[in-house]
Amino acid sequence: MNEGKFDGKGNIYAKFRPTYPREFIEYLFVKAQINEQSVIADIGSGTGILTGQLLEKGTRVFAVEPNSDMRRVAEENFRKNLLFTSAAASAEHTTLPERSVDLITVAQAFHWFDRDAFREECRRILKQGAYAALVWNSRDENSALVAENDRINRKYCPAFKGFSGGTRGPAADDDFHDFFTGGHEKKIFPNNLLFDQSGFIGRNLSASYSLKEEDEQYGAYVTDLEALFEKHAVNGTVTMPNFTQSFTGRV
Repeated sequence: MNEGKFDGKGNIYAKFRPTYPREFIEYLFVKAQINEQSVIADIGSGTGILTGQLLEKGTRVFAVEPNSDMRRVAEENFRKNLLFTSAAASAEHTTLPERSVDLITVAQAFHWFDRDAFREECRRILKQGAYAALVWNSRDENSALVAENDRINRKYCPAFKGFSGGTRGPAADDDFHDFFTGGHEKKIFPNNLLFDQSGFIGRNLSASYSLKEEDEQYGAYVTDLEALFEKHAVNGTVTMPNFTQSFTGRV
């Protein structure tokens, strides 16, 4: 896993990254037959965006995150929740006990993992017959706003390979044929995002590839993002066409 990709971005990530639709959470709990006695491992949990939504359902959650800055934010937010356990570990070596988990979730992070090693770790910690769910919030690439945002990132950000690490969506069903065993279920949920200017800029700056204030082109990058916002804003807000896509199956 790429532990250092989000160094120094914990606070901005937590503030500006979107949550996941309620319909997705409900679907996930029904599909995986999760209840208040279940244990979920949220792998690559970051600042705990999905973790928090899972905790709201009254389920015990192990949040596995190697980046100390991202993990700190989650630990501060959930320190009083007795159902929350933080694990300073990688996706490939979670430190969780064998056959201890009823569901694995991976939100916005699977593309950073060593796929083969993570699959073996899933098999080690999942209970017999339990599921893993991979989920992304993905921009609609048919949108003019998204296409122009892409061009700005390519202009200024050397590390930019495409949104979500180059994961294009909706992803093809066979993108994960070498991860899941016996097939998997793909679901797509509408999740358009509404931003004021601060939120729009912050969402861009929260990305792993985004420039930081000390970077030479940072000012020009933000200026172009502000201009893009103004071009598409209606009454001080822009709507970014977005959907949540999930892939759930046994490994």
